Amino acid sequence: MNPAEVDNRNLEIDPLNRFGTMGPTDVAIDLKTYRLKIVGKVKQPLSLSYDQIIKYPSMTEVVLLICPGFFANNGKWTGVHLKQLLQEVQAQKDAGYVDIKGAYGKGVRIPLKTIDQKRIFLAYRVNGESLPQKHGFPLRLVYEDAYGDDWVKYVDEIVVL
Repeated sequence: MNPAEVDNRNLEIDPLNRFGTMGPTDVAIDLKTYRLKIVGKVKQPLSLSYDQIIKYPSMTEVVLLICPGFFANNGKWTGVHLKQLLQEVQAQKDAGYVDIKGAYGKGVRIPLKTIDQKRIFLAYRVNGESLPQKHGFPLRLVYEDAYGDDWVKYVDEIVVL
């Protein structure tokens, strides 16, 4: 299934205990030292603690996570929209992309022009529960219309390019 071609509006929410996982599942993040860094082509770089992140206005969306040949999980994800964070750091007008990076070296590049067109945000909850470690706690990129390989787990840096 191509995520961009699947209409998940009539699909039931999958229970969290049935969610599949790919990639690392055991990256331990210490919330006492954790920071989400937002750097690059910005006027005001940020370094946010987990407590600061969850105080931003949140959004909740039902988005389908597909890892082809392995699983497809329809979940209700809650987090902070990338647009909100980019407004806070004042991304420069000539910026064209954001690189979302995980604590284990995984990353994905997203064109800035798509940030408003799709449900693309940093989740800290799924199905009403705190994001479990094996699913990327403290932050996981939710990236509508992209395969699960691009849903970066353990997000710790955003670089505006």
